[in-house]
Amino acid sequence: MQKLKVVVIGANGQLGSDISAYFSGRCTLTGLTHEQIEITNLDNVRNVLSSLKPDVVINTAAYHNVPKCEEDPLRSFEINGLGALNLAKLSTELKYKFVHYSTDYVFDGAKQQAYLESDCPNPLNVYALTKLDGEKLIQNYSERYFIIRVAGIYGLTPCRAKGGNFIDTMVKAAAARPLVKVVNDEVLTPTSTQEIARNTWELIQTEAYDLYHMTAQEAVSWYEFARVIFKELDLKTPLESCSASEFPSPVKRPLYSALENGNLKKINLDLMGHWKTALIDYLSQYKALR
Repeated sequence: MQKLKVVVIGANGQLGSDISAYFSGRCTLTGLTHEQIEITNLDNVRNVLSSLKPDVVINTAAYHNVPKCEEDPLRSFEINGLGALNLAKLSTELKYKFVHYSTDYVFDGAKQQAYLESDCPNPLNVYALTKLDGEKLIQNYSERYFIIRVAGIYGLTPCRAKGGNFIDTMVKAAAARPLVKVVNDEVLTPTSTQEIARNTWELIQTEAYDLYHMTAQEAVSWYEFARVIFKELDLKTPLESCSASEFPSPVKRPLYSALENGNLKKINLDLMGHWKTALIDYLSQYKALR
């Protein structure tokens, strides 16, 4: 049987690198970086993808530095909205399956329960709004799409736009401060990129085109998440819980953005593990690389 031809856009990023690592050997893989494809330019995308003739295109590229999105909403929309539109249009023209990642931030947190795919989004900031724009454009222009909402992702490859993930932030803070404070009233479903890669691989084997939530099982506060990090990495700095109000920000963020993998469960394809199990597994790899 001929292997799927898969293109991963943003292949050197935190999510793209783990998708590439998991898919490698399972398919004929081409990884593209920003230097190799400009998703905001339709002609450039058409030229690159026409020559590759992919069966599946996975887009992990995003403008996801939330404060910078507030400062430059046009650039945010160019990448998160227009970039998604271009790839969606070409998915119909070039007849490939299109995988695109979105965010838990499309919700405002008012529900105070895990969000399903059927819940109505209400983005609070520019980043979230432009990611939702991308979702809507894909749904209107692509015939074969998997839109996947993820949350609080962490992987072994550092996130270049943010200078690392939450685990990296905790390790740096523990080394630099006499006390580390972490909010206990921001609740979400933080998720390993390795788990996302595994579940994405299984999903693209299907024709079940839809919008999906793909996050770890059960909600957790950032403080409880940090407690596991400090314990597993044996960080000695005192850790203290606090309210998000102690860290005022000009950017509005949802205090509760946990996601429920409702649509994956409907097709018996929710392979995502519990947040604590996935985190401990990740931290064992993290320690081995330090």
